[in-house]
Amino acid sequence: MFLRRKMEMVEPEKALPGHDSPMPVPATHAVLGTPLRPPFPEGTRTVVFALGCFWGAERLFWQTPGVHTTAVGYVGGYTPNPTYEEVCSGRTGHTEAVLVAYDPEQVSLPTLLKVFWEGHDPTQGMRQGNDVGTQYRSGIYGLSGDELAAAQASRDQFQARLAENGFGDITTEIADGGEFFYAEDYHQQYLHRVPGGYCGLGGTGVSCPVGVVDAD
Repeated sequence: MFLRRKMEMVEPEKALPGHDSPMPVPATHAVLGTPLRPPFPEGTRTVVFALGCFWGAERLFWQTPGVHTTAVGYVGGYTPNPTYEEVCSGRTGHTEAVLVAYDPEQVSLPTLLKVFWEGHDPTQGMRQGNDVGTQYRSGIYGLSGDELAAAQASRDQFQARLAENGFGDITTEIADGGEFFYAEDYHQQYLHRVPGGYCGLGGTGVSCPVGVVDAD
């Protein structure tokens, strides 16, 4: 019963009430040395990716050249300023996510989308590998206009490649997602602080086409 509940999105009126104050986080990124919170340098763009446990997901993006900063947190839910334990309960509606702030003159959105698609299995619904629950669902958030169109086009292109290799339908949600809430400080750049820590990410082994649609 508990597992089934975690696999189903909580109804907004049944979500936890949350908290008034945002989660305190370190001022700077432990690897990149850049601020975790805005304001970011002029011209910087942001996108939020959810692809399973955010520890491993964040490392994928801080290792990508052209990324200004990354931070982990919660998006796509109803509860303001949730704690990790509240998100894990399945009663906030959030998914674990990574805020990626990047310089479009150094790295394009299609390149980041390629990292996203190839870094996990986007066909698994409310899970990623052995990590089960709504907090592990796949998503792309915070885009609009041409950038939103680029994300949708990349999904369709990758879906074709996945189908050729025997995979099912992509379940990734591409939406506004609402406010990004920062996770607790001990989650930020976790695999830098704990190099041998858990990373549950596993891709499909299918290459994602990149560069067909460019939002720049």
